[in-house]
Amino acid sequence: MGTTVKKWAALVAAGTCAIGIVGAAHAEDTKISLGISGWTGFAPLSLADKAGIFKKHGLDVEIKFIPQKDRHLALAAGAIQCAATTVETHVAWNANGVPIVQIFQMDKSYGADGIAVRNDIKTFADLKGKTVSVDAPGTSPYFGLAWMLNKNGMTIKDVKTTTLSPQAAAQAFVAGQNDAAMSYEPYLSSVRDNPAAGKILATTLDYPMVMDTVGCAPTWLKANAAAAQALTDSYFDALAMIKADPVKSNELMGSAVKQTGEQFAKSAAYLRWQDKAANQKFFAGELTAFMKDAEKILLEAGVIRKAPDNLAATFDTSFIK
Repeated sequence: MGTTVKKWAALVAAGTCAIGIVGAAHAEDTKISLGISGWTGFAPLSLADKAGIFKKHGLDVEIKFIPQKDRHLALAAGAIQCAATTVETHVAWNANGVPIVQIFQMDKSYGADGIAVRNDIKTFADLKGKTVSVDAPGTSPYFGLAWMLNKNGMTIKDVKTTTLSPQAAAQAFVAGQNDAAMSYEPYLSSVRDNPAAGKILATTLDYPMVMDTVGCAPTWLKANAAAAQALTDSYFDALAMIKADPVKSNELMGSAVKQTGEQFAKSAAYLRWQDKAANQKFFAGELTAFMKDAEKILLEAGVIRKAPDNLAATFDTSFIK
């Protein structure tokens, strides 16, 4: 990790990455670089950007599309101050020496993540010895595969894995490559739309373990509480816009991932964005319970070598009150 972090640091030093102004007292004084991916659940952040919601809250937000496997490197180097990712990934980053504090929940997957298999594969037991295309260790698809296998009495070692991003995994599968693929929306729909290529063996409807939160570097968060609050409020305002004007919202969110509004709405039907009440309920107990379960899978899969010292330090509920 050290070499890659140094590369990010070099970019920062060269002035090619935006850095938040440490010590800013007001949200309008702060520039935030926010790391995300094209995952459908992160789209309200793109909406907040495109619809001027961030600006309304006095924020200057630069959204950076960074692969999940690299997002913690950007965070460690200071190239981004905050990042959206799955809960277990926050656990892994903290366990592996890249501290991040979760401040609000974005979404829960209701079928938006899943494993595609060839039509002759009937059960998880049939996957033994088969080749599964999946993103790198430390990513949501890798964790999802490990979780599903674990719940079926198997481990990652029972299958052969080939590393492909969620988009590439779905594309390769539809093209006839590999026996199975872990992916998520909007890319998983390409499999749904090509039944001759294969089928979806299981999704997060069967194994509910994909939930996303936004977190920030603890030192930045301490110095920029007003900006973090404005970021949280912007997310909830984006949800309000989606409810008030779904057609326009879907068009804007779809444009960030080269989808039409109609295509985006289809992908978004497989997840649920979480409003303030849902956030408060989630952070009250469900979050910690899930992190404890996730620790076991992360350890078994070799993603982490030890659990974080203090799970309570990995989240802050003050921004959703």
